[in-house]
Amino acid sequence: MTEWEWVAAGFVLVNVALVARRSVWNYPFALVAVSLYAVIFYEQRFYSDMLLQGFFFALNIYGWIGWTRARGDDGVPVGWLPPVQRAQWAAGIFIAWAGWSFAMASYTDAAAPWADGAIAMTSVAAQWLLARRRVESWILWILVDLIAVPLFASRGLYATSAVYLLLLGLSVAGLIEWRRAARAGVSA
Repeated sequence: MTEWEWVAAGFVLVNVALVARRSVWNYPFALVAVSLYAVIFYEQRFYSDMLLQGFFFALNIYGWIGWTRARGDDGVPVGWLPPVQRAQWAAGIFIAWAGWSFAMASYTDAAAPWADGAIAMTSVAAQWLLARRRVESWILWILVDLIAVPLFASRGLYATSAVYLLLLGLSVAGLIEWRRAARAGVSA
């Protein structure tokens, strides 16, 4: 556990709290956090999560632009995926997880290729859906948090594990807030 891990954790918490409130100002905090976590995960040999940070960086730029354009007086509008798309996303996540994790297990010295791969591939989908302002993103973030807490604790990343435990609570709050906003007609 390093000072940089604590700094990254702080940026993540502020980021997610702002996302739950549908504030476009979450993005500067996200960009700093993913940059710091790329280094942290590389040092821990969580290669999937390290590579994921580069994807997050690019997708956060995309999300920042999209959210800025969509922002209204009541915040950023949100909505649900149609049921068919929801099933397609679930199948895609499963296939991506299996393929990615198999590759990491076969071709790298990854510390936990299957759990790390589940976090990575589910996070990719969650971040994409978040950038597109879909309520389902929060369900995926809850799943990521439930996998990440024990994985990171098992590697001695206690600050990061604690952050993911807090993120679990923020993700539940985000799901509740975004469901409310979607029902109230603040939809995408």
